[in-house]
Amino acid sequence: MAPALPPVVRSHPRIVSALLWGAVGWMAFLALVQGYALVVDPLVTFGQAVVVAVFVGAATAGTAYCLEHRVAVWAAQRARRETEAHSGDDKSKS
Repeated sequence: MAPALPPVVRSHPRIVSALLWGAVGWMAFLALVQGYALVVDPLVTFGQAVVVAVFVGAATAGTAYCLEHRVAVWAAQRARRETEAHSGDDKSKS
C-alpha cells in the first residue's frame, strides 16, 4: 500500500509539479554541460554551470506553473473534438 501524501502535496499539486519540472530542467542543463565538456573543452566552470542551472531550473518551474493548466485544457478540448469526430463511425484508427 502506498504511503499517504503529505497535506502540502495534496493541497498544492500544481506547485509540486512545477518544482519537479524545474528539477528536470536543472538536471538536464547540467547533463548537457557535462556532455559538452566530455566531447569538447569545458564551456564553463562547475560553479558557473550550477549558477546557470539554477536559473534554468527556476525558468522551467515558472514556465511549467504558468502553462500547465493551459496545456491541460488544450488536451481536454482536443480529446473531446477527436471523440466527437469519430462518434458516428465505428471504425478503429489502429
